Amino acid sequence: MSLKATAIPQDACAWMQVRQLAGKATRAKSLALAAAALMGAIISMHGASAQTIIRINITSPSDSHLGAAINTFGDEVEKRTDGRYKVQRFYSGALGSEREAVEAVQLGAQEMVFTSTGPIPNFVPEVKILDLPFLFRDYQHARHTLDGPVGQELLKKFEDRGFKALAWGENGFRHMTNNKHPIKQPEDLRGLKMRTMENPVHIQAYKGFGIIPTPMAFSEVFTALQQGTVDGQENPLSIITSNKFDQVQKYLTLTGHVYSPSVFLINKALYDKMSDVDKQAFLEAAREGVKANRARVDADERSAVAYLRSKGMDVVEQIDKSKFQAALAPVYREFEKQLGADNIARIRNVQ
Repeated sequence: MSLKATAIPQDACAWMQVRQLAGKATRAKSLALAAAALMGAIISMHGASAQTIIRINITSPSDSHLGAAINTFGDEVEKRTDGRYKVQRFYSGALGSEREAVEAVQLGAQEMVFTSTGPIPNFVPEVKILDLPFLFRDYQHARHTLDGPVGQELLKKFEDRGFKALAWGENGFRHMTNNKHPIKQPEDLRGLKMRTMENPVHIQAYKGFGIIPTPMAFSEVFTALQQGTVDGQENPLSIITSNKFDQVQKYLTLTGHVYSPSVFLINKALYDKMSDVDKQAFLEAAREGVKANRARVDADERSAVAYLRSKGMDVVEQIDKSKFQAALAPVYREFEKQLGADNIARIRNVQ
């Protein structure tokens, strides 16, 4: 950061020292000493208040599982760096869609983002394996995978693409809503126009169901559902509740068809310039953010169904997932060719 023009500080102690020095030396020498003393005071006081601003963006409101993540992260960064870094938090896509924010971080136009993996395969193709339908058994399986060797190896893949990935968080398991009819069988999905993320794996899989996928920035989804531009959407319960989709959707089915991770990303060049102490502070703050994020997801999972029913949504809680998996068998064979059957099996076998 460059030094900003600063008014001479009114520090009584600094001035007293200058005057004492002036009385003991020649006028020329006292002026030199005065200038040095004042400059020292300016540098000292500026150094004490110097602060680097870090902007971080999410597409959900502050009172959401994503908000819990970045709010905790920001507080922890400021505490662990003694205020040398200030984290400005932007909610509800204030700095752009997920894809726009990820691209801005990659280019260095923005410092950080906490994003789902929706747009990530466009930047880090290796991550697309995490978005395969019915890959994870449950939350424990997903979290163990991301916190273990598989997840840590994938975090390193970001570094050649202009990012430092600090830690995996989550959106949660995705479920389907629509305004046409309840979804109980795979056949009920045929012909539904569904908003999807700009994610090639999701789009390919949903076509396998007979869905008409409609990629769209998240900020546009509520209005698109309200106006009938699309019939439905798919998202975790935390997203459905915090964004009030109950106001524009009638039917919810707990399909749990995809587990959706999130990730803390910071511009790699910015991270590389940090001291080792500050790098560690950011890593530890991200881990604390993940704890808060997952705790909020767990809380939302416990309360969301009853809440959405109270708002008038028709909820289908139980489906035969084996039928939905069978419907995707041809698509899955393509995924195995693209991503490697062994790589998929490695994730499925994590205990």
